[in-house]
Amino acid sequence: MIVPKQTISLCIASIVAASSVSVLVAQSSLDRIVTPLPTSDTGVPSLAEAKKALRDVWGELAMQQPNGATYEFFEPLLPPPRYVHADFRFYPLVLSAPRSANKARLISNGSGVNLRGGSRSWKDGGTPVIFRVGSDEFLFGGLVDRVSHPKPLDGWLPIYEITYRHPNPVQAEGLVPIDQKPIAHEPEVYRLEAFVTTAQEFAENAVVFIRFSLASGRKGTITVQTDSATVPKMSEHQWLDAQGDSIVSFDRQWKYEGRGFQAQLTPENSATLAIATVPIKSAIPHMSNETFELHRTATMKTWRENVEAAMQVRVPEKRVDDAWKNLLVQNWQLLQNDKIFYSASNQYEQLYVTEGGDATLALLIWGYEALAKETFIPIIDRRRKGLEHHQAGIKLIDLARFWWITRDREWFATNQSRWKAELARLMTNRDEDLYLLPKGRYCGDIATPIHSLSVEGKAWRALRLWPTILDELGEVQLADQIRKYESDLRSKLMATLSKSIRHETNPPFIPNALLDREEAHTPITATRIGSYWNLMTGFFIESRLFERGSEQEMWLPNYLESHGGLCMGMVRSGGTSHAFWTGAERTNPLYGTRYVLDTLRRDDVDRALVSFYGMLAHGFTRETLIAGEGCTLDPVDGHGRFFYCPPNSAGNAHFLTMLRNLLVQDWDLDDDGRPETLRICSATPRNWLDDGKTIEVANAPTSFGKVSFSARSLLRQGRVEFDIQLPDRNQPSSIVVRPRLPDEWRISRAEMDQRSLPISSDSSVDVSTEKGQIRITFECERIR
Repeated sequence: MIVPKQTISLCIASIVAASSVSVLVAQSSLDRIVTPLPTSDTGVPSLAEAKKALRDVWGELAMQQPNGATYEFFEPLLPPPRYVHADFRFYPLVLSAPRSANKARLISNGSGVNLRGGSRSWKDGGTPVIFRVGSDEFLFGGLVDRVSHPKPLDGWLPIYEITYRHPNPVQAEGLVPIDQKPIAHEPEVYRLEAFVTTAQEFAENAVVFIRFSLASGRKGTITVQTDSATVPKMSEHQWLDAQGDSIVSFDRQWKYEGRGFQAQLTPENSATLAIATVPIKSAIPHMSNETFELHRTATMKTWRENVEAAMQVRVPEKRVDDAWKNLLVQNWQLLQNDKIFYSASNQYEQLYVTEGGDATLALLIWGYEALAKETFIPIIDRRRKGLEHHQAGIKLIDLARFWWITRDREWFATNQSRWKAELARLMTNRDEDLYLLPKGRYCGDIATPIHSLSVEGKAWRALRLWPTILDELGEVQLADQIRKYESDLRSKLMATLSKSIRHETNPPFIPNALLDREEAHTPITATRIGSYWNLMTGFFIESRLFERGSEQEMWLPNYLESHGGLCMGMVRSGGTSHAFWTGAERTNPLYGTRYVLDTLRRDDVDRALVSFYGMLAHGFTRETLIAGEGCTLDPVDGHGRFFYCPPNSAGNAHFLTMLRNLLVQDWDLDDDGRPETLRICSATPRNWLDDGKTIEVANAPTSFGKVSFSARSLLRQGRVEFDIQLPDRNQPSSIVVRPRLPDEWRISRAEMDQRSLPISSDSSVDVSTEKGQIRITFECERIR
């Protein structure tokens, strides 16, 4: 069934025909409610049907649309992530200078800065500062239908604007005319702008600059208060802590009114203040609109220069262009010196090997090589009891990626004691008969001891990858030792796996607990252990233990796709038997990275694009692109869904990794441990090459060196042109270029240097013998 695009744009509430929840859309920067259309009118399954289905019914319907999955298909299906389990309820925005150890917390409804979370999941820092509006001192953002989603400046900079509609009462004073006539009154809309300055002298204090103004209306009142247990001391236009250090600095618009500072707003003026998350010994500079603008301009410059140092991407979808810049900035904010933490200001403000490794690899493939090398050292050194072998496999697979991208002999020589220790860990203490490692935790959250297929798969893959690297590093004897060990290990592991696979399902079920009683999970998320099996599957998919092109290779991906493992291409968890307060059915998209990369390796582009756009639409908050560890499918109300402990560096990395691999891929397809295949533009959405559109990539790191290209669609003239700068460090054995045209077009001829190029059945051309700068012209014809 193909649903017309005009129908999709109306399917706003296919969300919840079953639960009668309304859907949030934006209008004039404020939220409003739209009445749901019945499911039968849209042709799109309801949320209840999507949750119950074993297949990803929304994702598969998206693939059937003209040109495949799009953001516009997914966006109306659900309201976005918005609420968290904290007293401040609306998700927080982390504000920080690059790599600073101290972070500020701006609540996304504009209610305050550094407000207390109230539960042990949240780490509180700084003096809580509350914002109120109107003469009645109503909490800024207190009514969800009147507050906008925060908007980053230019779509991606960490300088946020939030608006809130709160009309001032008309003629509330005592002398009201007896013959009062109705008065047309434009309601007040308050505007809040906020950022943390990147000025060096304030970077470690996480100083938040705030400006209030009126977006509409004639007059307004802003009140700033604190609920700190210690009442701040007063100085001239400043709050000081008990030691006399500066906490808040106010401009001359503010007056102290007993319970806090208050400012009167008109369309002609604004009121500014600065909040130091870490109190400043010397006074915060005198605040004014000029001071605000000075720091705003400097902060913009810092972040622009930071992002310009990365691989540059420009695609004909502004939302995507904004997203990659935003997510790089977020992960620079989540860094604390040389550590890439999972999150900030909550229980996940710590280092995790898997999630931190994914975030670091994203930095590497987006061009931040020096930073990635620095941040990966604490990850290599990280240990967790019961997960030692799991972590060793992850570290070594990630380090193999580091080698092929960087080829940095000096860095690997400097750190050889680290990687040699992890190699040894995977080859010692194994059972003599089965070659299995000692039992460890099922996963990080499940302490049950098992022989884990996830762990064994990672270990074998790591040992498969490293001999070629060791040869290049001159460690020939160790390389030969590992080659023999890996070959024996694979045969033993395959024998053990054959005894563990359950064939009563279609496709067969592959358990994580080897030689144990783990039964087939169907639906996958019906139990807690099933949910965690789902999160672990990607690691075995990544191991590629089964032969490429074999029937067995597809068993695990197909099981996820046909037994309730995915929703909108995102990995699911939850289940009614272990309902969490945030909702029984959830997605944990960051654990889908390896599944998506495998779909791209197998050239299953349509499924990869479901995951890409599913994440963009419903794995992130609107506008601000904040991810969490997990997110409910059920809405709290028509404005949003619960998600857990945002932000999330690995969630950000998930999207960054997908986007990079839609544009540029480098693979070891013959599985000899050495990458040999470069694919250029082989997985982009089809509508990115509509007539007149352009795709550009500059300085993309690959296993062969940096690649740049531009693709220009001139379909009205019957052609698409590619200019490509091929890598000059190592020559790939295979280089393929494929323009994915809109459905109604096809390639009829390809030409380079006035000679024809053969076109393969998948519409790609092979330029494996070429070097340097090349231009390819694809002649195209309309087929309908």
